[in-house]
Amino acid sequence: QVQLVESGGGSVQAGGSLRLSCAPARYTYSRYSMGWFRQAPGKEREGVAAICGGGAVTKYADSVKGRFTISRDNAKNTMYLQLNSLKPEDTAMYYCAAAHGPGCARLRPSDYNDWGQGTQVTVTS
Repeated sequence: QVQLVESGGGSVQAGGSLRLSCAPARYTYSRYSMGWFRQAPGKEREGVAAICGGGAVTKYADSVKGRFTISRDNAKNTMYLQLNSLKPEDTAMYYCAAAHGPGCARLRPSDYNDWGQGTQVTVTS
């Protein structure tokens, strides 16, 4: 059963922007730490950005700092990732995830329990 659903992916030229959204299929995730991850062909899944349940604490991969912004609207039970100044190397399948364990703002995929199906982001040169 799908637990999270991503949307907003697409194909854009370098320098463009996208806004990804993540919403639960069945559960309320307002108190969960959540994150965005990406996986390019031939590469392992990597953490992109993470956010604690309250939304005040965030963490970003070095490669996206200053370009991507993670946020959440707990009233709408939705998480977002704003991707600006996109580069071809950002091309990947992007996944959102929720963690059940302690701690928050982590970028390790193994810390997360519930996952979406992914949304493709393609950045052309």
